[in-house]
Amino acid sequence: MISALVFDFDGVLVDSEPLHLRAYQEVLEPRGVSLPREEYYARYLGYDDSGVFTAVAHARGLNLDAREVVALSEEKTRLFDALLAAGDVNLYPAAAECVARLAAVWPLGIASGALRHEIEGTLRGRGLERYFRFIVAAGETPASKPAPDPYARAAALHGVPPAECVAIEDSRWGIEAAKAAGLWCIAITHTYPVPELMQADAIITSLEELTPELIRTLG
Repeated sequence: MISALVFDFDGVLVDSEPLHLRAYQEVLEPRGVSLPREEYYARYLGYDDSGVFTAVAHARGLNLDAREVVALSEEKTRLFDALLAAGDVNLYPAAAECVARLAAVWPLGIASGALRHEIEGTLRGRGLERYFRFIVAAGETPASKPAPDPYARAAALHGVPPAECVAIEDSRWGIEAAKAAGLWCIAITHTYPVPELMQADAIITSLEELTPELIRTLG
C-alpha cells in the first residue's frame, strides 16, 4: 500500500539544473577551473553545493578545506538567487497540475539537494507551497544524496514506513538514495534518458503520466 509521496525538486518539478550549472561555472571559472556541461550532468548533478565543489576539486587535484568549500557554496548561492530573482527558472509542463492531482490522494513532501529558501521561494511564486507537508533540503540531514538520509528523513516526517512511500526522481543519484532508504521510486526522463534510470521501479517521460493509477501499481 502506498501512503505518501516524496518529490525531488530540481529536474523533477522545476527546470533549474541549467541555472545551477551556470552558477557553478561563474564561481569556478575565475579560479581557473572549467566545468563543462557534459561533465556536470555525468558526474555531479545529484550532489548538493558542497558536494559538487568537493568532488570537482578532487577531480582536478585541488585541495579545498571546509572553510573554502563553504565560501564557494555561499558565492554560488548568491549567483543562483540572482538568477531566480530574474525569473529564469520555470516549472516543467504539467507540474502544477500533477502536484494538485496527487495531493488530492496522498500527502506530499520534498527531499532535495537544493537549499530550503530556493525551494520555498519557487513554490510560493507558483502557488504550490500549500500542497507540501514538509521540505527536506540541503544540509538538513547528516548526509546528502546519493546517501539515503534525505529520503529516510522524509518517510519519518510522513510518519509511515519507507516501503509505503514513493519517491519521484530524475537522476541515478536520487534513485540510489531513494532505494537505499527503502522507498519505491518513479524516475522521469527530464534530465537523463531511460537507460540511465533503470534502477527505478517505473520510468515516465512526462509529469502527465504520473497518475494515481500508475502509483498504485507499485504498492
